[in-house]
Amino acid sequence: MTRNAQPAASHFVDGAYVEDTAGEAIPVIYPATGETVATVHAATPAIVERALAAAARAQAEWAATDPTARGRVLRRAADIMRTRNRALSEIETLDTGKPLQETLVADATSGADALEYFGGLAADLTGTTMQFGGDWAYTVRRPLGVCVGIGAWNYPTQIACWKGAPALATGNAMVFKPSETTPLSALKVAEILVEAGLPAGLFNVVQGMGAVGAMLTTDPRVAKVSLTGSVPTGRKVYAAAAAEMKHVTMELGGKSPLLVFDDADLEDAVSGAINANFYASGQVCSNGTRVFLQDGIAERFLARLTERLEGAVIGDPLDEATSFGPMTTEAQMRIVLDHLETAKREGARVVAGGERLDREGFWIAPTVLADLTDDMACVREEIFGPVMSVLTFADEAEAIRRANDTPFGLSAGVFTRDIARAHRVVGALHAGSCWINQYNLTPAGLPFGGSRASGIGRENARAALDHFTEVQSVYVGMGPVEAAY
Repeated sequence: MTRNAQPAASHFVDGAYVEDTAGEAIPVIYPATGETVATVHAATPAIVERALAAAARAQAEWAATDPTARGRVLRRAADIMRTRNRALSEIETLDTGKPLQETLVADATSGADALEYFGGLAADLTGTTMQFGGDWAYTVRRPLGVCVGIGAWNYPTQIACWKGAPALATGNAMVFKPSETTPLSALKVAEILVEAGLPAGLFNVVQGMGAVGAMLTTDPRVAKVSLTGSVPTGRKVYAAAAAEMKHVTMELGGKSPLLVFDDADLEDAVSGAINANFYASGQVCSNGTRVFLQDGIAERFLARLTERLEGAVIGDPLDEATSFGPMTTEAQMRIVLDHLETAKREGARVVAGGERLDREGFWIAPTVLADLTDDMACVREEIFGPVMSVLTFADEAEAIRRANDTPFGLSAGVFTRDIARAHRVVGALHAGSCWINQYNLTPAGLPFGGSRASGIGRENARAALDHFTEVQSVYVGMGPVEAAY
């Protein structure tokens, strides 16, 4: 049955839906079946100009607004999102293909959490004071101005809120470009923010591909660019922003290690590995896709993992009984299938899955690869699909050395009952976001982000407030002014 998710218009600019069919048509594909469920149009230069002009106009007054009032708007928006969670989750499922079982608890809800969290912090943006003899000084955090957010296709609602909430809480305006693959959800975020009382022009959504992102990134009115995406895209956007001395936050990809020691709780470790590889069909940047098993637990772990994967329910993502969904795009499915063929050629043993499922849409079975070495492509490269690469290790020192042998540095996980070892190992891992005896939980109050090739800056928590403001220092002279002449 064809599902209709057509939005009121392609863009949301200056407080209202706006259409311009002169822009390139972008089909919205339901990944479970390959059906087109909506069509939007890429922003023309005229649409981009309207969005940036509206943001620049609205931002000055918003920055002067009582921070408590700014916070109330965000908290009201969070309440509306929670009230409409079901409808928003269904749109997210049509947009991404993720099972409704997931989207009901992980997408609009986490977006609402971010709006609520930063709404509460809006009035708590503080500076410092310093004494210099009889003189003193203070600092104030000022908003940057017009910010651009560029989203990825795996968590479109969440990413719009993770970027929009701290930007708005600190007095900025934002123009947000969703991924062209998942354009629907951010429009609803913009609509809800305005309904909650956000003045027109402060959160605009424009659709499009790389050309639209480039127009936004290089515009002189833009003070900051916040991107979630791949490392190659991040390098291009970062370079373009740096050329004009713009602030940036880059939340990029990874090939994160998950270390399971032989004293770990087996069921918890298997659950963590499932969440770290197969949630959202593996399309999560922080996934722990290199699973290192200590020799003493490896055989039992793989046996139990195989049993647990048989319980995955593969079906219509709009059916709440479904627990595993398709890839979001056909292109990404092809990339993953190519990776699987390469892994087999290089000698990988397929413990589970390893092939495309025989059904409509973009489906790949949950896959576990074993008998791997650290130099194989499936161990070195980000696959961004439901593919777990399993390796074994003898001791702690070996595990740390091999876990860190990657240009990435986004995330890492450790499962062990030895809490001293857990902290010791995490302290030695080169990763920005780590978990002990858990994986991929990202509450709004916890900074999230990576190091090295995995990104610059942090999202969420108070750290995000720093990334959407700049420090103004004020020196106060209390005595006479001396001069040489």
